[in-house]
Parts: sequence; C-alpha cells; structure tokens
Amino acid sequence: MSDPQAGWSQSDRALAAGKLMLAWVALLWLLEVVDVATGHALDGFGVTPRDPSELVDVVPSSFIHFGFAHLAANTVPLLVLGFLAALAGVRRFLLVCALIIVVDGLGVWLIAPAHTNTAGASGVIFGLFGFLLVTGFVERRPLGILAGVLVAAVWGGSILAGLAPTQAGVSWQGHLLGLLAGVAAAFLFRRRPEPSRVLGAP
Repeated sequence: MSDPQAGWSQSDRALAAGKLMLAWVALLWLLEVVDVATGHALDGFGVTPRDPSELVDVVPSSFIHFGFAHLAANTVPLLVLGFLAALAGVRRFLLVCALIIVVDGLGVWLIAPAHTNTAGASGVIFGLFGFLLVTGFVERRPLGILAGVLVAAVWGGSILAGLAPTQAGVSWQGHLLGLLAGVAAAFLFRRRPEPSRVLGAP
C-alpha cells in the first residue's frame, strides 16, 4: 500500500505518531471524566453479548473504561505500543486499529459470556502487541523484527497473563480476539518492498 508519509523524515513520523497517541489517550481520559461526572452513564456503551441493539456499541466500547484505575492500567501500554505502530505510517496505523476494534468488538459480542458488559482499550492493546510482534517478520524488516522482540520482552508476560481464562472481571475473549486481529492486520496491511530500478545498458 502506498504511504502518504513516504517523504517524511523519521522525526516527522515520530512527531505525528506522538501527537496522535497523546490525543487518543487524552480523549480516553476526557471520556472517563464525563463518565464519572454523569454517574457512569457511558458504561452502557460497553458490549453486552448477542443483543442485536448492542452492535452499535462495538466501536465505542473500545473508548470506554470502568473507572480511572481501569483506564490508568491501559494508558501506558496503549501510548507506547500505539506510538511504535504509528511510526511506520499514521494512515496504516489507523486502518490497523479500525480492523482490531471492529473484529474485537464483534467477537466479544458473539462469544463473551451472557449478561456481561465488556469495554476498554485492552483489546486494542493486545491487537497492537500482535501486530508489532509479527509485522517485522512478515515484511522481513530487521528494525521491525527488533521492535517485535523488544515488545515481547517487555509485555509478553502481561499478555500471556491477560489471556488466562481464570481472572475474574477480565475479558480474556476480548484480549485473545484483539491479539488475533492484530496478527491478521500485520498480513493484510503489510508494506510491499519498493520495486528495484532496472538500468538499461548505455
């Protein structure tokens, strides 16, 4: 896929990625402030499984949290993983996140336990982890492989723990679906190598 940021320097890309992720996280904190101020009225935007009326909450659920502690736990990994993923191009990053959010939300709607309410950015976080973990190998880019190894070293233990079905109050289904969606996104939105130039004989 073509990259509108192809002519940008690394500092330009880093600045764009940083601004995007700071704005994203600021939005999440603003929404939680509104949620608390309205007596947790926004919690209803979480996904309740297999209720057709809840399909409209598939996307909003990724931006809603159940309290500041829940949001704080997601803030740093979302910032860091999002920043790393967005360095390769904001347009592709947004497509990757859109795929993760929709697949994760629909999957939770389909397979989460009945009478539960699932929300939060953790599905996106697991998706970005999966994307960063494999995209370097898919594209055969040494820096991407190194980033994946570092991400695995720092967050691999937490990711494995988040997939365990024994934690009360944790949607392991949302985590697993997000992870799988991120891996799929690495293949669907992989960057093709630039075609080599063929020089004719003089």
